[in-house]
Amino acid sequence: MKSFFLLLLLLSQLAFANITDTTNTTNTNSDYAKQVQFPVTKFKLDNGLEILVHEDFTTPLVSFNQWYRVGSRNEKPGMTGIAHFFEHLMFKGTPQFSSDDFENLIQSNGGTNNAFTTYDYTGYYVDLPASKIDLIFKIESDRMVNLIFNPVSIQSEREVVKEERRFRTENSVFGYMNEATFASVFKVHPYRWPVIGSMKDLNAVTLDQFKDFYRTYYAPNNSIVVIVGAVSAKKVKELADKYYAPIPSQKLPELNIPPEPEQKGQRVVTLRKDVQNPYFAISYKTVGAGHKDQYALDLLSNILSEGTSSRLYKRLVYNEQLVSSINSYDYTPKDAGIFTVNATVKSDVDLNKAIKSVYSELYNLRNKTVTADELQKAKNQVIKSYVDSLKTISGKARALATNQILFGNYEVMFEDINKYLAVTEEDIQRVANTYLQPQRRSLIKVLPSVHTRKTAKNSQ
Repeated sequence: MKSFFLLLLLLSQLAFANITDTTNTTNTNSDYAKQVQFPVTKFKLDNGLEILVHEDFTTPLVSFNQWYRVGSRNEKPGMTGIAHFFEHLMFKGTPQFSSDDFENLIQSNGGTNNAFTTYDYTGYYVDLPASKIDLIFKIESDRMVNLIFNPVSIQSEREVVKEERRFRTENSVFGYMNEATFASVFKVHPYRWPVIGSMKDLNAVTLDQFKDFYRTYYAPNNSIVVIVGAVSAKKVKELADKYYAPIPSQKLPELNIPPEPEQKGQRVVTLRKDVQNPYFAISYKTVGAGHKDQYALDLLSNILSEGTSSRLYKRLVYNEQLVSSINSYDYTPKDAGIFTVNATVKSDVDLNKAIKSVYSELYNLRNKTVTADELQKAKNQVIKSYVDSLKTISGKARALATNQILFGNYEVMFEDINKYLAVTEEDIQRVANTYLQPQRRSLIKVLPSVHTRKTAKNSQ
């Protein structure tokens, strides 16, 4: 699909008074959550469709997001990748709007559109002039129920998706390593397979399976619509009643996902690839979105690798000069999440020495509290990032949609800042001891293939 839309950056600014420059503030007593709140109107149609509206007339634009509660977690072995594949098919047109009509109507009316698929949900969004809101209601409601399944188009798009897999996974070191990481950390849960699916399954998925998937998950009671911009909630309600209300709800299948068992020993996976330098990832199963420990883990990750003054950068890049790049992240989907450190090792460096240096820094976090200054800096950076993400109508729309999809309540997003501010030095040490233990880790190593090593040696 097209690259992520960022044209509306810096538009529709919120008034964040005291926290837009959080890098320099140390005030943790003010109720920052109230300063990022904005009014939202929510209503639900009889067919189960939930609609959220935030009126923002700062600019004559609107961001329209239609998300579905379906992702790769709803798949099963043999059909992996169908949720993402289907995202592509949603752009193939209906009897009323062909695929060309869809793109041309959006672009000719000054809009842009895109979509994405995750483990837990699929999102479609359009940013366009508010005067065209009726058009996007008409298009989106139509393709919820009237999608064309053309075997020729499906086969053509199959090759597009397969090429996307080659580009993002098979020909990407970090994509390759990330796929191996999830397969190592998760042995039972559907997160063990990649969102894009396996090449075998992409080749095998059938027309009938696509139709069944559409009938099952693309229903108003499995969807939300979030609209932010220069349109009134009253107008949105009128359009929703006109275009969406006639669509019947569907019976949704019960989803029984087995919990991932606790890991009781280190797992090591060694991969060979045509690379000049070794790479590695150290990962741990952690918590899902909204868990109280998510906030401490986010801040712990920031302390480890955010910027040149972070612990891992100072030690492995600057002081010991073992790696050329290193970063960490705390990923929290709906169910269990992953905490990961990954790095690119310098070609003349012992891979195991670099890995042991990371282990040492994680040991330090488990056995000694971080400093007050480190934690405050992390809070400032995380809060600033949170605030910046809400400075556009598209950013606000996606934040509302994410929280409504994951938690069934968008309002939890307004408490995130206070939850970050409440994290203590002891909390950082506690989550490090809880989740970042040696017996819980998965180590993925990517080494140069034999052919690559011989070629490099001969060129010297």
